[in-house]
Amino acid sequence: MVSGTPIPHPLGGYLRARRELLSPADVGLPDGPGMRRVLGLRRSEVAALAGISTEYYVKLEQGQEANPTDQVLDALSRALQLDATANSYLHALARLVSRPAQPLTTPVLERTRWLIDSWPMTAAMILDRHNDIVVSNSLMATLVNGYREGHNALAVLLLDPEVRELYVDWDGLSRRSIGLLRSRVGLDPNHARTQELIAELTQHSERFRELWHRHDIEGMTEGTHPMNHPVAGSLSLHYAQFPLAGTTDHTIFAYYAEPGTRSEAALADLAAGR
Repeated sequence: MVSGTPIPHPLGGYLRARRELLSPADVGLPDGPGMRRVLGLRRSEVAALAGISTEYYVKLEQGQEANPTDQVLDALSRALQLDATANSYLHALARLVSRPAQPLTTPVLERTRWLIDSWPMTAAMILDRHNDIVVSNSLMATLVNGYREGHNALAVLLLDPEVRELYVDWDGLSRRSIGLLRSRVGLDPNHARTQELIAELTQHSERFRELWHRHDIEGMTEGTHPMNHPVAGSLSLHYAQFPLAGTTDHTIFAYYAEPGTRSEAALADLAAGR
């Protein structure tokens, strides 16, 4: 992928990717006689399930029709078995508008740096929409060595073997993280940084090559990550991601421990350098 090179309207690519992931049995259709010559469902099958003509659906996939109604989009969403997050993404793709970057102003950046630096027991970092790390506090850099200012958090997760060993559920985390990146950058596919990052990860990460073409979509979540830390040992840390006020492109990502647990004590030891 060459930076700055226009790519086809992403709505068609998304529909095709999701169609290819479904089998006839998934939607209650018989396989039919003979070998199927296409991955997943046929275009005609999706069209029938959505109650639209095959000709119209083909135009959607080929980018010849990019203004379907909300009713058509909802019907396609049901046909392709999309969840609420993926359905919202489908609607956003169909109403695609350019999203200019909103860089952090220096005052907002500095105030947020002061904020996360004041959290001695919370590992935190500021990420932009591409998962580039704008700021990382000292505990985050101690907890995950690669999560430092100037690095890309997704690239670190996918390419650093020490980080892969750190996360017990690396497979699930990597899948969700790639889906989250898709949800953030898929609406602005011609952005230079988007193309640069996709090219880098496609070249160097087998996991990224395996999953990116699926067009899986993930929303911001919170939950728990089990870890095997080389110094602190077994950890169970809660994580959360918060939109940063004053910008639509940046978030605060944080790890924290439940009070009174062994993980809290281990995190305190890490923070103190013990």
